[in-house]
Amino acid sequence: MGARFAEIARHFVWDKGLSDDDAREIRRMKARIERERVPSGEDPQFHLKLGPGSLSDVEWTVQLLQLRTGVRAEGTLEALGALTSAGALGTDDANVLAEAYRFCEAARNRLYLVRGRPGDSLPPPGHHLTALARSLGMTAPDLRDQYRRLTRRARRVTERVFYGSS
Repeated sequence: MGARFAEIARHFVWDKGLSDDDAREIRRMKARIERERVPSGEDPQFHLKLGPGSLSDVEWTVQLLQLRTGVRAEGTLEALGALTSAGALGTDDANVLAEAYRFCEAARNRLYLVRGRPGDSLPPPGHHLTALARSLGMTAPDLRDQYRRLTRRARRVTERVFYGSS
C-alpha cells in the first residue's frame, strides 16, 4: 500500500507539471505563511525558520525550482546541488542559499541544546543568546550580525528567484 501511495504521489508531483497558476498559488501561500505563522512575541527578523531569508525561504525557493524544472533530489542542500548541476540555479545563488540554510539549521539545532527545548528564534540579548553564540564559537553581537547578513542575502535571492522580483 505504501509503494502504491508513493507512486500516486510521484505521478501527482512530477508528471503533471507546474502551471503558472500553480506557481502563483504557491507564492500566495508562502506570503500568507510569512504574515501569519510567526508566533506573537517572537521577532520575525530573527526567526530561524520563518524569518526573511531563513530556512523556509530557502526550502520554498528550492522546492518551487524543483517543481518547475523537474529536478528531483531529496533534502534541501542536495537539491541545491542538483539544481545548480542542471543549470536551473546559478552557483552564486545556490551558495548564498546554502550558507544561510546551514547557518540557520546549525543555530536552531544548537539552540535546542542550549535551552533544553525546541526554539525557532534567536533569543533576545541575554543569557540564552550569549550561551548560543558561545556554543557556535562567536559573540552574541557577531551571531546576530551574521544572521542578518546571511539572511538578508538569502532573502534577495528568494525575492528574485521565488517571487520573480528584480
